[in-house]
Amino acid sequence: MLMTRERPKAIRTLRGWAIHVLQEAGAIHECEEHGWAKDRADPHAREHALGIARQDPPTGLSPEQAVAEVREVLNSIGDTCPECPSER
Repeated sequence: MLMTRERPKAIRTLRGWAIHVLQEAGAIHECEEHGWAKDRADPHAREHALGIARQDPPTGLSPEQAVAEVREVLNSIGDTCPECPSER
């Protein structure tokens, strides 16, 4: 049987890269119903995401710039979904 592997999605923006890093590290997750990103408030996952950014920044960015972008994105994400009525 012929098996194909799904290609990873192309990340087109710096913000998209930072969101991907945060998801991979487990620092954020998606609201199952609405798709909004939610902060998991896990300090170990946050540090892991920052470590990934330091060790493997996108092309053209210094490790410090990559860490700053991850922090900026993380600070812009809340721990509740704005569309879930039970969380308001």
